[in-house]
Amino acid sequence: MTPMSYEKSRRFASALLVFGAVVFGMVLTAGLDWTPLAYSSSVIEQAESAVTVDPSAATQGFANLAEAVSPAVVSIRTITFEESKGRQGGTQDPFEFFFGPRNRPNAPQAPGQPQAPEEFRSEAGGSGFVISSDGLIVTNNHVVEGASELMVNFGGDREYPATVRGTDPDTDLALIQIEGQVDLPHLKLGAMDKVRVGDWVMVIGNPLRLGRTVTVGVVSATGRTLGITDVSFENFIQTDAAINFGNSGGPMVNMRGEVIGIATAVNWGAENIGFGVPVSTLRQVLPQLETEGRVSRGYLGVTIQNLDFRIQQAFGLESSAGALVQNVNAGTPAADADIEHGDIILQVDDRKIETTRDLIDYVASKRPGTKVELEILRDGKTIHSMVTLRERPSNGEAAPAPSVVEPAGVEWLGLKYQELSPGLKSSHGIPDSTQGVWIQTIEPRSPLAEEQIRPGDVVTEVNGTPVDGAESFEAAVDNIESGSFVRLYVERFDPRSSRSAQFFAFARKP
Repeated sequence: MTPMSYEKSRRFASALLVFGAVVFGMVLTAGLDWTPLAYSSSVIEQAESAVTVDPSAATQGFANLAEAVSPAVVSIRTITFEESKGRQGGTQDPFEFFFGPRNRPNAPQAPGQPQAPEEFRSEAGGSGFVISSDGLIVTNNHVVEGASELMVNFGGDREYPATVRGTDPDTDLALIQIEGQVDLPHLKLGAMDKVRVGDWVMVIGNPLRLGRTVTVGVVSATGRTLGITDVSFENFIQTDAAINFGNSGGPMVNMRGEVIGIATAVNWGAENIGFGVPVSTLRQVLPQLETEGRVSRGYLGVTIQNLDFRIQQAFGLESSAGALVQNVNAGTPAADADIEHGDIILQVDDRKIETTRDLIDYVASKRPGTKVELEILRDGKTIHSMVTLRERPSNGEAAPAPSVVEPAGVEWLGLKYQELSPGLKSSHGIPDSTQGVWIQTIEPRSPLAEEQIRPGDVVTEVNGTPVDGAESFEAAVDNIESGSFVRLYVERFDPRSSRSAQFFAFARKP
């Protein structure tokens, strides 16, 4: 090849490379634009069809991602009118719902000053994001709870009034609506099963009512339980992206601009530990929030536990898949279907149960009145049971107080206990029909110290054998071979509410 022909070839290749880069840039830019969508009969359909962000935008920094997503993120101002009850008006942050008041003192009134009004006005700030072109917005329930008025701001000077379409306190999610708007930019819902620990995540919201703010971090963990809502449905995403007061309800998005979570809570005792409701939970409740304004869930009436290695060994199981039934509440669908504590639920309908989350999510997704078939392992045998689900009730529980009595004990278990006398049952709200031994103390070095056993609990079974007193308890424990697991069935009573809770505790005999 001559020098001249080589030079022509080099120029042609360079021109072709430049042309390709221009085309790629046009495609990338188009991927960051919002396009209007036609009306859809389902909010899920609209959320599925929203424009996403080209993942290659992340390689150029986070600015392109923030620019594409931000138009669909809103600030929510809530206005509440309440009776003063001696309190002066002011602002109230929605995060007080989780972590209590921020200790703002009530200023005393000086003599001669006018009396405080009987009603005061308070304002709070939260966040949300649009999921449909006609103005449906997702936020947290605690942002809008009790609000008299809602105002939505897209980042400019104008605010739009909004109304509540539906709320679900159990998951702390809410759906609100602004009227008269069309072709609004909105976000796409992502897939939780594609979220991995270590993935980048961006949080956008209105922290401290400063206005739209972007923070970036990674997914630190998934499946967190905090005990701030109904623990049956808690499955929080943890992130180190900064979440502050006012971020509540804002989106957590992946590098494609898809929503993977809703910013919900922060930890006061640490830096960069924030939590969000996962998008999988949002997907489950959205249809009912949109059409009915509330969420109705199926209910079995059992307390269940995951099968770890110790439980697997204690029950002689070949696999850790399944959900262990710790307790069956009286008068519930599970009780009517003769489900028993100690049962291992392996399958519901055609869905295999690997963990308790599988069973909870499936049952909760069904309407009351739905029949489901459970496959159960009981005493080494597989049985099937049909259960008609009912409406899930609200629940609550408090722990009993211990009492000082003359105890007996098994040294290696580290327990002190006594017979269940009529007086003890009466003073601690324990039904007359209950049999077992009453726990007085548990030593710090006890192998049961991490099994949640407390003073005041009653052990009613040892390895499936009923216990009617200290003698039968000790005999059952003595009969267990060294190196084998002891499986205690424990009942906890609340004398104030007449409620009880049941669970298993495990220890290996030395």
